[in-house]
Amino acid sequence: MHCFFVTPDQVEEGGCRITGQDVIHIRNVLRMKPGDKIGIRDGISRNYICEVEEIGEDQVYARILSEEKEDSELSSRIWLFQGLPKGDKMDWIVQKAVELGVYGIVPMATRRSVVKLDRKKEEAKLRRWNAIAESAAKQSGRMIVPKVEPVVSFSHGCLQMQKLEVGLIPYELTRGMEETRRTLARIRPGMEIGIMIGPEGGFDVEEVKEAVNAKICPITLGRRILRTETAGMAALAVLMFLLEDS
Repeated sequence: MHCFFVTPDQVEEGGCRITGQDVIHIRNVLRMKPGDKIGIRDGISRNYICEVEEIGEDQVYARILSEEKEDSELSSRIWLFQGLPKGDKMDWIVQKAVELGVYGIVPMATRRSVVKLDRKKEEAKLRRWNAIAESAAKQSGRMIVPKVEPVVSFSHGCLQMQKLEVGLIPYELTRGMEETRRTLARIRPGMEIGIMIGPEGGFDVEEVKEAVNAKICPITLGRRILRTETAGMAALAVLMFLLEDS
């Protein structure tokens, strides 16, 4: 069953109204007709099974048949602070992070980031990344569409991380898996968590010192050096395992 996201104000008594690009997708790509069943999520907590009733030029109206109570979200909000990588790696990172349950993604410009985005390029990238996030959320059955935030500096990322209950920074020079296990063991469901991932070449030593001063805990992901597009997924997978409800 195909699934679509709406805002809460698009949900009415007995039905939902779909607007925007999804209308074109439903009409011209999926070629749906009245009577077809679809899933609709309000982007907060409600999941509906609906039947298409009207397909217009600007909107699709679907009648609500039932409300699903199953929640696919993790018990904690996890933020991925990702150092800007080269090429189109960020596309893959956004897609897989959403599949793994991330709540939001914050791209960071770090000392070793090769990519430099001006305002026009950043706006175009953000539109693309958020479209990828929405597509991944639909595919993976998420209740929400995680947002990719505007690019921030490393220092600003540290300030944002300080507002969270847990801040983690995987760093290749960190030693001692036992200490990492103890750090992760202190994480409890409901905590808001941030993970900082460096770009190609990792973090500069001074950046790690700044993170530690901001009470962000260095952890290790093992003896192997992971690529930037792999490190975040490894950390998210570990947290997903720890926080996933039975």
